[in-house]
Amino acid sequence: MEKNSELIDRLKNKYDELKQEIGKKIVGQQEVIDKVLISIFSNGHCLLIGVPGLAKTLLVTAIAETLELKYNRIQFTPDLMPSDIIGTEILDNNKEFKFIKGPLFANIILADEINRTPPKTQSALLEAMQEREVTAAGVTRMLEQPFFVLATQNPIEQEGTYPLPEAQLDRFMFSITLDYPALEEEISIVENTTGEGLKKLAKVISGEELLSYQSVIRLMPVPRPVTEYAVRLVAKTRPGKPGVHPLAEKYLNWGAGPRASQFLISGAKTYAALNGKYAPDIEDVKYVAEPILRHRIFKNYKAEAEHIALESLIGELLK
Repeated sequence: MEKNSELIDRLKNKYDELKQEIGKKIVGQQEVIDKVLISIFSNGHCLLIGVPGLAKTLLVTAIAETLELKYNRIQFTPDLMPSDIIGTEILDNNKEFKFIKGPLFANIILADEINRTPPKTQSALLEAMQEREVTAAGVTRMLEQPFFVLATQNPIEQEGTYPLPEAQLDRFMFSITLDYPALEEEISIVENTTGEGLKKLAKVISGEELLSYQSVIRLMPVPRPVTEYAVRLVAKTRPGKPGVHPLAEKYLNWGAGPRASQFLISGAKTYAALNGKYAPDIEDVKYVAEPILRHRIFKNYKAEAEHIALESLIGELLK
């Protein structure tokens, strides 16, 4: 346990260093950076949603820059095929088939505008996200570890988009909504980006270190009441089932599945570790609840008619 506690202490220091380094390029957005880092240390994938121009891509690139990992950006377009992201076989000079790896063979994948690509390509990404492997020309190939997909999505450009199916949304640990910056933050952004150019960021954590931190977080003990709280919270979202919250019964078509409970615990463990704690508590579960539940509960027509926001509904469930 001594070794684990030392690793958690070191992780806390590294986390502070990471945020300081990322802050050289990204102004504000502290909570968003927190949640993306929680998903990375939890070995989960993350979906960033916001209008164009909120630096979603820059944020992911800045985080990738501080981690000593292979990083690829894939711009998703309507004509993108599965082979464009997985790779393809070609006939070489010796008349033998040779597999050329696609951009998915990296540690951090920025899936830019993920809802612009057809379902066939989305499902190829889905296999990679879930199984950490891809199948091409009948051969299954393992992806590099660690492996994260950080995807961006614009909510307002509905023209030429393919909404992500619920099964794929469920693979993302977090769904994070970015908002416009505050006045002072926007002034800083303009000053930083219209001057001498953005700074190059230092590498803070290597791939081996990251894997060891993920391992120590997985082994972190969780008090039984904390696990019970997470499972009961998810049960509150399920209409027609025992333990449902009256508001969920009234406003939801269906609620979250067991994967939400798993992510609540792994997210709470990571958030606790990043703050130097050796075990999570209920407050840690509450901190990660909204981005975990947001894309797993679905409103009914009554909620739409009454303009009920998912965020306020989740807020009521947490009370």
